[in-house]
Amino acid sequence: MNRILLTVFCTLSIVAGYAQGKMLTMNEAMLQARTSLAPENLRQLQFIKGSNAYVYLKKLNGSDVWMTGSYLAKEEKQLLGLSTLNASLRQAGIDTATSMPAIQFSQLAWVMTHKGQKLSFDPQTSRITVLLDKATMSKSNLDQGSAGYLAYVDEHNLFVGKPGAMKQISTDGSDDIVYASSVHQSEFGISKGTFWSNDGKALAFYRMDQHMVPEYPITDWLSRPAKNVPIRYPMAGDSSHHVTVGVYHAGIDQTVWLQTGEPREQYLTNIAWSPDDKFIFIAVVNREQNHMWLKQFDARTGQYMRTLFEEVHDKYVEPLVPMLFLKNQPSQFIWQSRRDGWNHLYLYDITGKLIRKLTSGEWEVTQVKGFDGKGQHLFYVSTQQSPLNRNLYLLDIKKGQSRLLTPEPGVHQTEVSPDGEYVIDNFSNSNLARQINLVPVMRPLIQKSRSLLSAQNPLSAYNLGNMSIFNIKGKSGVDLYARMFTPAGFDSTKKYPVVFYWYGGPHAQMILNAWNGGAGDYWFHYMAQQGYLVFSIDTRGSANRGRDFEQSIFRKAGTAQMEDMMDAVKYLSNLAFADTSRMGLFGWSYGGFMTTRFMLTHPGLFKAAVAGGPVMDWKYYEIMYTERYMDKPQENPEGYNETNLVKQAGKLKGKLLLIHGMQDPVVVMQHSVQFVRSAIDQGVQVDYMIYPGHEHNVLGKDRAHLYQKVTDYLRQHLQ
Repeated sequence: MNRILLTVFCTLSIVAGYAQGKMLTMNEAMLQARTSLAPENLRQLQFIKGSNAYVYLKKLNGSDVWMTGSYLAKEEKQLLGLSTLNASLRQAGIDTATSMPAIQFSQLAWVMTHKGQKLSFDPQTSRITVLLDKATMSKSNLDQGSAGYLAYVDEHNLFVGKPGAMKQISTDGSDDIVYASSVHQSEFGISKGTFWSNDGKALAFYRMDQHMVPEYPITDWLSRPAKNVPIRYPMAGDSSHHVTVGVYHAGIDQTVWLQTGEPREQYLTNIAWSPDDKFIFIAVVNREQNHMWLKQFDARTGQYMRTLFEEVHDKYVEPLVPMLFLKNQPSQFIWQSRRDGWNHLYLYDITGKLIRKLTSGEWEVTQVKGFDGKGQHLFYVSTQQSPLNRNLYLLDIKKGQSRLLTPEPGVHQTEVSPDGEYVIDNFSNSNLARQINLVPVMRPLIQKSRSLLSAQNPLSAYNLGNMSIFNIKGKSGVDLYARMFTPAGFDSTKKYPVVFYWYGGPHAQMILNAWNGGAGDYWFHYMAQQGYLVFSIDTRGSANRGRDFEQSIFRKAGTAQMEDMMDAVKYLSNLAFADTSRMGLFGWSYGGFMTTRFMLTHPGLFKAAVAGGPVMDWKYYEIMYTERYMDKPQENPEGYNETNLVKQAGKLKGKLLLIHGMQDPVVVMQHSVQFVRSAIDQGVQVDYMIYPGHEHNVLGKDRAHLYQKVTDYLRQHLQ
């Protein structure tokens, strides 16, 4: 692990006493942080497929224009303007556009969606062709393969075929039998339910039978009268849905089913096709989630062929990324695994023999970006420089050597050109709003990076305090990264109330060496302007710090996090300017669970807290997530009892506001409702706010309302 102490005072911060600066409004902090107050960007910046040229949208004379350039070109030029596009639309008999639509560029055709249709623009003739009409585009789970075949779901059933010649593949689709959709509650990296073969002529798809899962009532309170919109929600310890994988071969109009076998309650994850499309590979995980088998199936017959290898852990395994076959060696593939405690890359042959480990160290590979043109090198992003940074590396697969391509500390969002010769590097850090460079890959000593954009600080007109990122050494001996915003005109001889914001759960990292410290909006700055110290910490259990760091929560969700939180409180108590008699706490989802649990476990330490969408009793949460970290309730009664906050409501001493979206299908509203009922039964006062029409997160314009509610509540009780 790179153990660093990083203290950053942002250039976005205004020196103390700069009274001329503006104050953020709530709408600016929450609604404009990603629009007018976001750092300047090059909109829809991308490489043209099959080319080293890049394109992006630019506003010229009040109108959108696509610009293009390349590393070797002396200057950028206009590629397509709105007036030209509209002339082509009129010629095709299609309504014109008031703004430029998003376009996917290739050398032969530019594809866009406009007025509900998928269109192709020929750059040579300026002719527009309708690829998919409105009726087709409106279908659920629409997916198109490379050979032009489509797949979509209509009236619960799967259809596959060429446009205008679709064939119904299934006949038993219903609310209980779900086709071609994400399964297993979208865990294990699953985000869709269809998987085209490389040649685009065969489709693997999920079929989920959920009749054994009870219906769960979700009420639409905004209709007249209110109506029930039930979902299937498998709760921890109960029956789970059964998933199978079908393969439809368009050329012979035949569907086969992969022989995934028993038990039915298993997880079929990370589906991948072999380069020759003869085989399908699935990472099969048992319901206990402590054993994974990478299995091979014959795509034509569905027959199980063999298990390439297995991964076992006494806590859990969690495959998240499908195998990636080498571009120039179709009999070899790359597998991502945390088997040594850190997420790294392993090279295998197609029989399951490990050739070698490609990356190693106490850091994590966080993303694979693909190969260069010849397939000899692999691009990947990692935390090798620091857990706070995301840098792009180039790996020589044969030699096993990596080279850093984006050395500047910060978080780099990158796109690799089709031939791997260039990289678009869009990055920021705590001192830099945004920098976009065009980076040459193969000739770094001859060709230097070219700047495409240097964004100015969008908050330069505002009177802001400082932000610092640092680490705290906890009792566990692990470095814990923390972030603190201080008020404008900060005076170390004064006492400031403290607002904590935290999450603490898996698959999330709040603190990064990125613009605004990794925060997506400016609420932390807003609160600092109101005179608060705003503090966050990534406790054990959070992402990208290795397997053991995350698995500290196993069977006892929240225990390690509370220990780390107490270390943070101790740190603050040693700061003369932190008023630890006036502390507030705020968290959402897993963070809402942690917020509530901390208020009950350490009553009176925080004067007030806000818990949004909180888990209150893990046996009411969904199977896949809960059982991974907590096992089944029947197997871990002590852990479930200890984390059952409903039973502990009577311990509450400070003020607690619970917030829930009324249509929440993730952490169902029953969690907070049961806590309120328990608080009533035990004679404890608790405050409650609901958001009709919202699911797990309160989004859109109502988000400003939500954060005003949180702000007012904390202000009221931290005076």
